Amino acid sequence: MTKKTSLTFCAAALLAAGSLAALARAQKRAEAPAGARHAQHDAKHGDAKHGGAKHDAARHDADGHAGCPLMNDGKAGVKAAGPGEGGKSDAKHGGGHDSHLAEVNARGARAMGFSQTETEHHFLLTRDGGVIQVETKTAADAANRERVRQHLAHVSRMFAAGDFDTPMLVHARTPPGADRMSRLKADITYAFEETGRGGRVRIRARTPEALAAVHEFLRFQIEDHQTGDPTKVK
Repeated sequence: MTKKTSLTFCAAALLAAGSLAALARAQKRAEAPAGARHAQHDAKHGDAKHGGAKHDAARHDADGHAGCPLMNDGKAGVKAAGPGEGGKSDAKHGGGHDSHLAEVNARGARAMGFSQTETEHHFLLTRDGGVIQVETKTAADAANRERVRQHLAHVSRMFAAGDFDTPMLVHARTPPGADRMSRLKADITYAFEETGRGGRVRIRARTPEALAAVHEFLRFQIEDHQTGDPTKVK
């Protein structure tokens, strides 16, 4: 009887031990996915932190270029030259300005129909308006001379009608002053004249507001074409 009881107790003990071992293994398996989830969670947050750092770095880099007129996509406009600066850009001080002028010239050749490097643009401010003048660099360049004259005669009519699409195409933006010149077209006159190597358009404004718009437009042209013309009224 005692022997049978002992065997019964041993069997019960073995069964209990087996149950405890199984329970331990089950708990271990249950804990493993949780640990993996925590690892994934930590990794996710780590990536988010790194992503935030990258975002901050990108924002810092963008802020660092915010003052560059070439990076603003026209929002701030081209800075007008101060008195005595003659409106000449600092092209020789940076490749960015050279690249910008090359892009303006390429778009200009397509929009105007003649070579920008074989001709010279000049923009002059006068007391009653201003002058847009384009001429060939050599007197023998008859082909470009005729194209220049055709273009200037055409844009003088377009400007008089309030249409400034051509300068928008050349500069890839609306030039400062153009919107006001379009709105005040009744207060501005445009007269085309031939010159020995090309032509000019004389602009005259009848009101102070129209005059201010014309001068703003011409100063922008001086700056973006990098002509070196004076930005003060002559």
